[in-house]
Amino acid sequence: MSSPSALETPVTNPRRWWMLAVLCLSVLLVTVDNTIVNVALPTLSRELSASTSSLQWIVDAYTLVFASLLLLTGHLGDRFGRLRTLQIGLLLFGLTSFAASMANTTGQLIAGRAAMGVAAALIYPATLGLLTNIFTSARERATAIGIWAGISGLAVAIGPVSGGVLLEHFDWSSVFLINLPFVVIALIAGRFMLTESRDPHAGGFDRPGAFGSVAVVGTLVWTVIEAPNHGWTSGATIGGFVAAAVLLVAFVAWEARHPHPLLDVTLFTNARFSAASGAITAAFFALFGFIFLITQYFQAVQGWGALRSGLATLPFALVTGALSPVAIILMKRFGTTVVVTVGLLLMSGGFFLASTTTLEAHYFGKIIVAMVLMAAGLAMSTGPATDAIVGALPKEKAGVGSAVNDTTREVGGTLGVAVLGSVLSSFYGSNLQDSLSGLGITGPTATAAKESVMAGLGVAGQLPGPAAGQAADAVRQAFIDGLQAGSLIASGVALLAAIAVAFLLPARHREESVPEVLVTT
Repeated sequence: MSSPSALETPVTNPRRWWMLAVLCLSVLLVTVDNTIVNVALPTLSRELSASTSSLQWIVDAYTLVFASLLLLTGHLGDRFGRLRTLQIGLLLFGLTSFAASMANTTGQLIAGRAAMGVAAALIYPATLGLLTNIFTSARERATAIGIWAGISGLAVAIGPVSGGVLLEHFDWSSVFLINLPFVVIALIAGRFMLTESRDPHAGGFDRPGAFGSVAVVGTLVWTVIEAPNHGWTSGATIGGFVAAAVLLVAFVAWEARHPHPLLDVTLFTNARFSAASGAITAAFFALFGFIFLITQYFQAVQGWGALRSGLATLPFALVTGALSPVAIILMKRFGTTVVVTVGLLLMSGGFFLASTTTLEAHYFGKIIVAMVLMAAGLAMSTGPATDAIVGALPKEKAGVGSAVNDTTREVGGTLGVAVLGSVLSSFYGSNLQDSLSGLGITGPTATAAKESVMAGLGVAGQLPGPAAGQAADAVRQAFIDGLQAGSLIASGVALLAAIAVAFLLPARHREESVPEVLVTT
């Protein structure tokens, strides 16, 4: 006579790895768009007369809306169905990608990118929420999350490469139109391969929480991006930071006492959850900010075309893809703390090396070594940290957990572009003005050159005789000054995160073991 154990082996879906492939394709779409536009920035600067601030908004309009809505869309997935949310998001992503490709002005493109961010916010948390419910075994789930995180990191890295290939043969609109066939494939495959899941105990809708989450992130990012234009000590900048802080305090206070909060802030009392979230935020802050800088460096300072500039970032993709599965293996053997700490230290070292870049630096030297270190660190830190976040929650809260994980990535990346881009803008504008003044170049000419590095090179090219070469050198050196400062900040952020993880992140989940076989008598 059989007597099942109270703890039985969870039922596993025989198609689960194919289902994971569909989820990875969906997440590949939205994460590639975080960075694919970066390699087109010099082209957009020329064709749409975009300033450095406008270029930041072209990148951050997507990530800002994406990040701001993740908590809300994670809740919607839990409440109304993750597969339904994913399918709606994919359809909307295709439509908004087409709209962005039709833009004729900077404002239209920024609006199109923001609309794409809405769609991406529907897709991203749904993929991880579905994954967590598909893989019921803790060991298999860790492997699947490692693959998912590896694809996320890989997609961020291959964005500039794919963008460079497209721009070599087509105009800038192609970086958006390329999404359409993949959206169709993901929609059809998801319809036939995936099954619906939701939280059966989802509470009511937290409207103030939804508004608050958008207001906090939006206010902070707007303040940082516009700070170089207003001045870092101006009333607008200081007021923006104060407003962001007040909104954050109000949001946390509201969520802490709401019966069905959009974000259960008590989750952050779990050291494994909060430390892992901080690690991912720091990693993507540094990575996204650096990619914003380095793709412009390759074209403006090195003078390379879009294709060569994109291919120059290939080490990110190759190293991240190769080491992401290794990171999960190491995590299972040595624990999360060691692996994530080492990963962040590698990233910090890579950014520090990049901060020593000069006008005479060679790609096959410190630049490629720096990128390999960054990519290795990203692979080592993000997969294990994601597993820590998801593993800290019951699977019925998968949507909320994945939304927090996704929010940490996107908020970190958004702030990275905002902060490092603003540091670049401040150093570039200030140092270029001093250099041009020394050459006797002032007034409207100098003002136009300060708009962006591509604008500066354009202005320099119109100057007569030797002044053209001297002004171009001044523009490139001013950009290098900004790149060095931004890379040093990225290195410091990654280092501080590594120290915090070493002391605060528990090595393993505190969960009950599940027997591998059914016990019978």
